[in-house]
Amino acid sequence: MPETAPDTAPATAADARDPAIADLEALATPFLQSLVRLIRAQDSYGAWETKTDAQLLADYVVTKERRRAMPIIGDPDPDILWRVEQYYGAIGLAIEQHTGLVASPMMKMHHEGFGRMILTTGRLVVLTKHLRDVHRFGFDSLAALAAEGTKQVAACVATIEKYPEVARA
Repeated sequence: MPETAPDTAPATAADARDPAIADLEALATPFLQSLVRLIRAQDSYGAWETKTDAQLLADYVVTKERRRAMPIIGDPDPDILWRVEQYYGAIGLAIEQHTGLVASPMMKMHHEGFGRMILTTGRLVVLTKHLRDVHRFGFDSLAALAAEGTKQVAACVATIEKYPEVARA
């Protein structure tokens, strides 16, 4: 029996999609909607009212080329630290929407860009993340941002469901 050539088609339909369309679809995810809500809540003077959601989230997208152009070692500026706090705050907000329990983020960051972020619910630590190279914080696309945020939320909700007594303590 003759051998056939390997299938060269994309593994999934998502792999064949246009990245711009995937980013537009990602804007409709509950996680990115939570993140946009948090960012807009910080706009006390209305400077971002005319910006679209994609424009507000543009700083979270750091392409591989931009990341390569950044120095290996660098101090994060306050805007980057704010974006990291908003990202994990949005995870906490999404956890609260799923479970009804408040998830509080706490971040301890060294001025050189490494530190730790935890999210607690009651007495339960639902997420602990060691951060490094925070000056390079970002995602390849809005779709990647939505996927990672959604994955983190799902893992945290699963932890809460596994230890509900501790989470409600």
